[in-house]
Amino acid sequence: MSDKIVVRIPPSPTGFFHIGRARTALFNYLFAKNQGGEVVFRLEDTDKERSKKEFEEDIIESLAWLGITYDQGPFRQSERTSVYKSYIEKMLKNGTAYISQESEGENKEVIRFKNPNKIITFEDIVRGEISFDTSDLKDFVIARNINDPLYHLTVVVDDHEMGVTHIIRGDDGISNTPRQILLQEAIGAVRPKYAHVPLILGADRSKMSARHGATSLRDFRAKGYLPSAMINYLALLGWNPGTDQEIFTMEDLIEQFDLAKIQKGGAIFDEKKLDWVNKEHIKLLPPEEQRQRLLEEIKDELYMKGEPELEVEKIAWKKDSPEIAKGHLEALIKIIENSEDVMEYAERVGKGSALWPLRYSLTGAETSPDPLTLLEILGKQESLKRIRKAVIILS
Repeated sequence: MSDKIVVRIPPSPTGFFHIGRARTALFNYLFAKNQGGEVVFRLEDTDKERSKKEFEEDIIESLAWLGITYDQGPFRQSERTSVYKSYIEKMLKNGTAYISQESEGENKEVIRFKNPNKIITFEDIVRGEISFDTSDLKDFVIARNINDPLYHLTVVVDDHEMGVTHIIRGDDGISNTPRQILLQEAIGAVRPKYAHVPLILGADRSKMSARHGATSLRDFRAKGYLPSAMINYLALLGWNPGTDQEIFTMEDLIEQFDLAKIQKGGAIFDEKKLDWVNKEHIKLLPPEEQRQRLLEEIKDELYMKGEPELEVEKIAWKKDSPEIAKGHLEALIKIIENSEDVMEYAERVGKGSALWPLRYSLTGAETSPDPLTLLEILGKQESLKRIRKAVIILS
């Protein structure tokens, strides 16, 4: 094994790119870039029935959207059959595998690994020392036939051939490790270092699934989240730099990422927190881009399609009287007419007292973008028209 760190991003194109897979891909990328290493991207498409081109394209597009690049690949296992065949032949020849006559299943002959039945111990970067008694695995199948290898053999061969030094994956992969270590030893591969990261959980603390709502990255892309926000939020699911910082750019994450700071417990996905992170990233955009994004987000709101219906009792802020709200709106009309500073007035008289009736007058909604943004989007004339309507209602 060379001193250069090499990680792999190895999704199976059997479904749309899951946020759990995206988070694991991100951890691999951040670790490699932090260490000056390389990323190998391969598509584990040996499941011929479930692997589809549309899923492959979705994975590639999703990685590009996130800004996760790779140095080698994409490799496709379906195109490497001859490589796996050569390893199977060597294993049959040296006795670490054998052709087994089967009494059950579709194949009457399969290729099984000759299990040495021993204790396997490995040091996991996240979870510490882990041991397995491999005798429980028996002589497991590694290929349906010499031209049809199964998952455990293909990943071990690929990791060996591609020089992978670190395997960072979800902790649902821990149970695969003893089989893969046995196969590494059988083919003469150097054992990579392992880091099993916690799964992403729903609010009920079960594994994130479709019943929890959106689970694929394409779902969140369709909702309009910024890729920088998604990267930021995914990084914080199971990892923390040990500080109070919550908003990170990709460059920040690369600089600070440390496998030793990955948490052992499952990370709960909270879309409200993602919304907050997304809003913070929108604030980092150039002003015109912020405006265009906001326009896109609120274009279907009723108040964008015509004057809102106002309820008189909702115009005033909290315990303010209608007379106070009316006075603020009349003052704001003059300020807007003269293109003066709305915020200066609000800070002087109280932000809530001034900005709430302004916001409500413009939208008729109790939640909406900030009123200064609304003034800009609606324009001076439309804004003044709506504010004057509220004044009349309060009279």
